[in-house]
Amino acid sequence: MAATAWSFSGLNKQAKAVPSYYLDPFGCVKNQVDAETMMAFLDGSGWERGGNAGSADIIIVNSCGFIDAAKQESINAVLSYRKMYPRKKILLAGCLAQRYAPELRESLAEADGFFGNADLSRIAEAAAAALGGGFPARPAAAPDNAPEKPRGVSENPGDRPLLSMPGSAYVKISEGCDNCCAFCAIPAIRGPLCSRPIPDILAECRRLLERGVKEFCLIGQDLGCYGRDLGRGGDNPDLPALLEAISSLEGHFWVRTLYIHPDNFPLPILGICRRDKRFLPYFDVPFQHGSSRILKAMRRRGNAETYLGLVRHIRETLPGAAIRATFLVGFPGETDDDFRELLEFQEKAELEWAGAFAYSREEGTPAYTMKGRVPKKTAAERKRIAEERQAAISERRMEARVGEETEVLVEEQIDGEEGLYLGRLPCQAPEIDGAAVISSMRELSPGSLLPARVFARAGLDLEVATAGPDTAQSPRR
Repeated sequence: MAATAWSFSGLNKQAKAVPSYYLDPFGCVKNQVDAETMMAFLDGSGWERGGNAGSADIIIVNSCGFIDAAKQESINAVLSYRKMYPRKKILLAGCLAQRYAPELRESLAEADGFFGNADLSRIAEAAAAALGGGFPARPAAAPDNAPEKPRGVSENPGDRPLLSMPGSAYVKISEGCDNCCAFCAIPAIRGPLCSRPIPDILAECRRLLERGVKEFCLIGQDLGCYGRDLGRGGDNPDLPALLEAISSLEGHFWVRTLYIHPDNFPLPILGICRRDKRFLPYFDVPFQHGSSRILKAMRRRGNAETYLGLVRHIRETLPGAAIRATFLVGFPGETDDDFRELLEFQEKAELEWAGAFAYSREEGTPAYTMKGRVPKKTAAERKRIAEERQAAISERRMEARVGEETEVLVEEQIDGEEGLYLGRLPCQAPEIDGAAVISSMRELSPGSLLPARVFARAGLDLEVATAGPDTAQSPRR
């Protein structure tokens, strides 16, 4: 259908034809939830979801604006779509548009419109304006002008389309961040901490359970700060209170907590994980470094000793725990000695998983003007070294799990391989860790949660066998 045959008059009710969209998501899983939420608003406004970019009236690129490489990837997507479809309309949405809309309007003529993440409920209006040849009538609001309702949450978030693998869903419990680490632009992009009330999160989880979801991945910029903005007096809800509330839900499912700042780690959640086995002993803790000097420059309160103490405490309380971290190399002022301290911390912590990232200089952050910039070549080499060392550590940690009796979440059958499937174990978060290669004597359903036994390691992946029913009947507590 021709895009010109449609008008925005009456929010689709008086439209001559139904417009269609194709949404291409980039960036982190928080951005993925934003993409799912925009799709929900578009679907609810009468738009049709195109199966691919070529069949849609408008292409929406949900961008990332966190670091230079991610920004360029999103911009390249716009340029590529413009080259492939010179007559189609393209809307650049998400973090990049939120952060740089005025500059992009001047420099990125390939986009027909820009839409930030301050109020996702207006995506249909923005798409309609772009489809009609103009920019949105109301530009994306700055983060500090965003509505009180957490950004990225629709009226019925449990009904939104899911872009995750079968059986899993990300549940965003908060938006924004108040930590203001020296290297991070998230507060400028996403605004201050804005937590969702516990009843709203429970309602979403209940609906997702009704849809067959078996794994809730709780996400936010820092789950450890959850609820600090909600309470009155001494009645602030916090992450332990939220987990206790989720524990009241009936059924067999997993709860995975992601992104807990080490300086804000709420120790009571370890007891909840010990009491209710549905709460996985998996923790994503961005330690970032092992040098006290660099951590202080990053505006972190902890040091290698306190962070190693946290690792020990988690493992003493939950012997089967899996811990993931990120390490940031090449931060301004990082010397060879600082980097050696990071490697020493890495070896002592012996984390199951860790990712290394080279520092990206971001406008508006305290680190942007810091002296002692590390050459990109040096930062890249340090990143390579940290990644190589972590691969060996991760292989050792996975080897230790051979023989483990556990559960596996089935995600998909391996093409052309009868009886072989891919899935994940409690020690493996979606997309970022190794996978479970599942052997089964019978057909398995994607999204099933099954008892399993680890019988071998293959690189960073684990090979498991399962012969149980499609629903594991483990006790709730």
